[in-house]
Amino acid sequence: MIRRTVAAAIVLALSVATGACSSSSSSGTSASSKAQDVSPAGDIPDTQAFVAYSVPGGYAIKVPEGWARATLGTETTFTNHFNTVSVGTMPGAAPTPATVRAGVVPALRRSVPGFVLGRVDTVPVPAGAAVVTSYRAESPADSVTGKRVALDVQRYDVAHAGTVATITVSAPHGSDNVDAWRTITRSFTWTP
Repeated sequence: MIRRTVAAAIVLALSVATGACSSSSSSGTSASSKAQDVSPAGDIPDTQAFVAYSVPGGYAIKVPEGWARATLGTETTFTNHFNTVSVGTMPGAAPTPATVRAGVVPALRRSVPGFVLGRVDTVPVPAGAAVVTSYRAESPADSVTGKRVALDVQRYDVAHAGTVATITVSAPHGSDNVDAWRTITRSFTWTP
Protein backbone atom coordinates (compact mmCIF):
# COMPACT_ATOMS: atom_id res chain seq x y z
CA MET A 1 0.00 0.00 0.00
CA ILE A 2 2.81 2.46 0.90
CA ARG A 3 4.67 1.63 -2.31
CA ARG A 4 1.50 2.23 -4.35
CA THR A 5 0.94 5.60 -2.62
CA VAL A 6 4.56 6.68 -3.20
CA ALA A 7 4.35 5.56 -6.82
CA ALA A 8 1.10 7.47 -7.30
CA ALA A 9 2.66 10.60 -5.76
CA ILE A 10 5.67 10.35 -8.08
CA VAL A 11 3.42 9.91 -11.14
CA LEU A 12 1.30 12.88 -10.02
CA ALA A 13 4.40 15.06 -9.49
CA LEU A 14 5.80 14.12 -12.89
CA SER A 15 2.52 14.84 -14.64
CA VAL A 16 2.24 18.24 -12.94
CA ALA A 17 5.85 19.06 -13.86
CA THR A 18 5.32 17.88 -17.43
CA GLY A 19 2.13 19.91 -17.69
CA ALA A 20 3.88 23.01 -16.36
CA CYS A 21 6.65 22.60 -18.90
CA SER A 22 4.15 22.07 -21.69
CA SER A 23 2.16 25.15 -20.78
CA SER A 24 5.20 27.40 -20.52
CA SER A 25 6.58 26.29 -23.87
CA SER A 26 3.18 26.60 -25.54
CA SER A 27 3.15 30.31 -24.73
CA GLY A 28 6.13 30.78 -27.03
CA THR A 29 8.54 31.84 -24.28
CA SER A 30 10.60 29.26 -22.49
CA ALA A 31 11.81 29.63 -18.94
CA SER A 32 15.42 29.74 -20.12
CA SER A 33 14.81 32.68 -22.48
CA LYS A 34 13.04 34.58 -19.67
CA ALA A 35 16.05 34.03 -17.43
CA GLN A 36 18.36 35.46 -20.08
CA ASP A 37 16.36 38.70 -20.15
CA VAL A 38 17.05 39.41 -16.48
CA SER A 39 20.55 40.47 -15.50
CA PRO A 40 21.89 39.49 -12.08
CA ALA A 41 22.32 42.32 -9.58
CA GLY A 42 25.20 44.52 -10.71
CA ASP A 43 25.46 43.19 -14.25
CA ILE A 44 25.19 45.83 -16.95
CA PRO A 45 22.81 44.31 -19.51
CA ASP A 46 24.21 43.39 -22.93
CA THR A 47 21.49 45.63 -24.38
CA GLN A 48 22.79 48.72 -22.52
CA ALA A 49 23.15 51.74 -24.83
CA PHE A 50 26.19 53.99 -24.49
CA VAL A 51 26.32 57.72 -25.19
CA ALA A 52 29.22 60.10 -25.74
CA TYR A 53 30.28 62.41 -22.91
CA SER A 54 33.01 64.97 -23.49
CA VAL A 55 34.88 67.75 -21.79
CA PRO A 56 35.97 70.39 -24.34
CA GLY A 57 39.74 70.56 -24.59
CA GLY A 58 40.02 67.44 -22.47
CA TYR A 59 38.56 64.07 -23.35
CA ALA A 60 35.63 62.11 -24.72
CA ILE A 61 34.28 58.80 -23.44
CA LYS A 62 31.24 56.58 -23.90
CA VAL A 63 29.14 56.05 -20.77
CA PRO A 64 25.96 54.05 -20.11
CA GLU A 65 22.88 55.95 -21.23
CA GLY A 66 20.46 56.98 -18.49
CA TRP A 67 22.85 56.78 -15.54
CA ALA A 68 22.81 59.65 -13.03
CA ARG A 69 25.63 62.16 -13.54
CA ALA A 70 27.38 64.32 -10.94
CA THR A 71 30.42 66.57 -11.38
CA LEU A 72 32.74 67.76 -8.64
CA GLY A 73 35.74 69.78 -9.82
CA THR A 74 37.34 67.91 -12.70
CA GLU A 75 35.75 64.56 -11.84
CA THR A 76 32.47 63.39 -13.35
CA THR A 77 30.70 60.33 -11.97
CA PHE A 78 27.94 58.25 -13.56
CA THR A 79 25.98 55.89 -11.30
CA ASN A 80 23.24 53.31 -11.47
CA HIS A 81 22.55 51.50 -8.18
CA PHE A 82 25.97 50.20 -7.06
CA ASN A 83 27.56 50.50 -10.55
CA THR A 84 29.80 53.53 -11.04
CA VAL A 85 31.93 55.06 -13.78
CA SER A 86 34.05 58.08 -12.88
CA VAL A 87 36.42 60.12 -15.01
CA GLY A 88 38.72 62.88 -13.87
CA THR A 89 41.91 64.63 -14.93
CA MET A 90 44.81 66.33 -13.20
CA PRO A 91 48.26 67.57 -14.16
CA GLY A 92 50.93 64.91 -13.83
CA ALA A 93 53.57 62.70 -15.37
CA ALA A 94 52.80 59.42 -17.10
CA PRO A 95 52.17 56.76 -14.45
CA THR A 96 54.04 53.47 -14.25
CA PRO A 97 53.16 50.40 -12.19
CA ALA A 98 55.95 51.40 -9.77
CA THR A 99 54.67 54.96 -9.28
CA VAL A 100 51.10 53.68 -8.84
CA ARG A 101 52.22 51.12 -6.23
CA ALA A 102 54.25 53.80 -4.41
CA GLY A 103 51.69 56.64 -4.50
CA VAL A 104 48.21 55.68 -5.62
CA VAL A 105 47.87 52.35 -3.79
CA PRO A 106 48.76 53.77 -0.33
CA ALA A 107 46.32 56.65 -0.90
CA LEU A 108 43.58 54.20 -1.87
CA ARG A 109 44.36 52.04 1.16
CA ARG A 110 43.88 55.09 3.44
CA SER A 111 40.75 56.46 1.78
CA VAL A 112 38.76 53.52 0.39
CA PRO A 113 36.72 51.45 2.89
CA GLY A 114 37.43 47.73 2.59
CA PHE A 115 40.36 48.23 0.19
CA VAL A 116 42.06 44.98 -0.87
CA LEU A 117 44.62 45.26 -3.67
CA GLY A 118 44.35 42.88 -6.59
CA ARG A 119 46.83 43.65 -9.37
CA VAL A 120 48.65 46.59 -10.92
CA ASP A 121 49.30 46.09 -14.65
CA THR A 122 49.98 48.10 -17.79
CA VAL A 123 47.53 47.60 -20.66
CA PRO A 124 47.31 49.25 -24.07
CA VAL A 125 44.19 51.34 -24.69
CA PRO A 126 43.50 53.56 -27.72
CA ALA A 127 44.43 56.69 -25.70
CA GLY A 128 47.87 55.26 -24.79
CA ALA A 129 49.34 52.87 -22.23
CA ALA A 130 47.20 52.73 -19.08
CA VAL A 131 48.20 51.51 -15.66
CA VAL A 132 45.27 49.45 -14.36
CA THR A 133 44.84 48.95 -10.63
CA SER A 134 42.32 46.23 -9.74
CA TYR A 135 41.02 46.08 -6.19
CA ARG A 136 38.11 45.23 -3.94
CA ALA A 137 36.29 47.91 -1.94
CA GLU A 138 33.15 48.46 0.10
CA SER A 139 30.43 50.66 -1.38
CA PRO A 140 29.14 53.77 0.34
CA ALA A 141 25.97 53.09 2.30
CA ASP A 142 22.77 53.19 0.25
CA SER A 143 20.94 56.40 1.17
CA VAL A 144 17.65 54.56 1.72
CA THR A 145 18.57 51.14 3.11
CA GLY A 146 22.02 51.81 4.55
CA LYS A 147 23.19 48.65 2.77
CA ARG A 148 26.82 48.32 1.69
CA VAL A 149 28.11 45.82 -0.85
CA ALA A 150 31.53 44.49 -1.82
CA LEU A 151 32.71 46.05 -5.08
CA ASP A 152 35.12 44.99 -7.80
CA VAL A 153 36.98 48.08 -9.01
CA GLN A 154 39.34 48.83 -11.89
CA ARG A 155 41.17 52.15 -12.03
CA TYR A 156 42.82 53.17 -15.34
CA ASP A 157 45.46 55.93 -15.25
CA VAL A 158 46.54 57.19 -18.67
CA ALA A 159 48.60 60.29 -19.49
CA HIS A 160 48.95 62.70 -22.37
CA ALA A 161 50.87 66.00 -22.62
CA GLY A 162 51.28 66.51 -18.87
CA THR A 163 47.73 65.48 -17.94
CA VAL A 164 46.69 62.21 -16.28
CA ALA A 165 43.17 60.91 -16.75
CA THR A 166 41.75 58.46 -14.24
CA ILE A 167 38.86 56.27 -15.35
CA THR A 168 37.39 54.15 -12.57
CA VAL A 169 34.73 51.49 -13.09
CA SER A 170 33.12 49.56 -10.24
CA ALA A 171 30.30 47.08 -9.73
CA PRO A 172 29.11 44.63 -7.09
CA HIS A 173 31.60 41.80 -6.57
CA GLY A 174 31.08 38.99 -9.07
CA SER A 175 29.19 41.06 -11.65
CA ASP A 176 29.91 40.20 -15.27
CA ASN A 177 30.70 43.61 -16.74
CA VAL A 178 33.80 42.77 -18.77
CA ASP A 179 32.27 43.83 -22.09
CA ALA A 180 30.69 47.03 -20.74
CA TRP A 181 33.89 48.04 -18.93
CA ARG A 182 35.87 47.39 -22.13
CA THR A 183 33.44 49.57 -24.12
CA ILE A 184 33.86 52.40 -21.61
CA THR A 185 37.62 52.28 -21.11
CA ARG A 186 38.48 51.65 -24.78
CA SER A 187 36.29 54.57 -25.88
CA PHE A 188 38.32 57.14 -23.93
CA THR A 189 40.12 59.61 -26.22
CA TRP A 190 41.96 62.87 -25.66
CA THR A 191 40.34 65.84 -27.40
CA PRO A 192 41.95 69.08 -28.62
